[in-house]
Amino acid sequence: MGRAFEYRKARKLKRWGNMARTFTRIGKEIDIAVKAGGPDPANNTRLRILIQNAKAENMPKENVERAIKRAVSKDTSDYKEIVYEGYGPFGIAIVVETATDNNTRTVANVRHCFNKYGGSLGTTGSLDFLFDRKCVFKINRPENFDLEEFELEMIDYGADEIFEDDENHVIIYGSFEAFGTIQKYLEDNHYEMVSGEFERIPLDTKELTDEQRETVDKLLEKLEEDDDVTNVYHNIKE
Repeated sequence: MGRAFEYRKARKLKRWGNMARTFTRIGKEIDIAVKAGGPDPANNTRLRILIQNAKAENMPKENVERAIKRAVSKDTSDYKEIVYEGYGPFGIAIVVETATDNNTRTVANVRHCFNKYGGSLGTTGSLDFLFDRKCVFKINRPENFDLEEFELEMIDYGADEIFEDDENHVIIYGSFEAFGTIQKYLEDNHYEMVSGEFERIPLDTKELTDEQRETVDKLLEKLEEDDDVTNVYHNIKE
């Protein structure tokens, strides 16, 4: 089913270990989306998708509504999305996505993690060549669905890989720039969207021994524990 599927399957949505952390992450993303595009989902495409993501994660409706209200309040924090890049032990490339209201605190925490576990924090953009940034949508599979016909149609809207999973969903991967185009097509044609997000897929992976993997996992797990961190990507061969 392709590189993207194998990578996604291997990760098994390991990014977040519990529901509370997932809700915190989505809440921050809602804050950023509302401040950028307003609180009305009808006029804010990113917010519409985040509300769908919240539903997929079983985030209560009242939590979503509170997050939107907080975002329009002048008293809320001003979150910004910042990406950090570096190398872990054994030359493993690591990209850390964050949503933070205090960059000084966040960069200090991320740098401490890298240094403590044998890695080094690099400069922004230094690892762009190692990862392919994609948008990815999950929709419920309609009745009488023709995957081949759907693929041919979606190619014109920027999709480059489509497959079905074991839970009656259709997964659509496309270029980073195609997010809005694919979203609009799915909405206009009344497909039931489960989620929409971005992923960084490694273009090349490195194989580690079990002992080496255990060492790198300590760094990855420590990074994921930080409340400001939303995603951690790496190029370890699974």
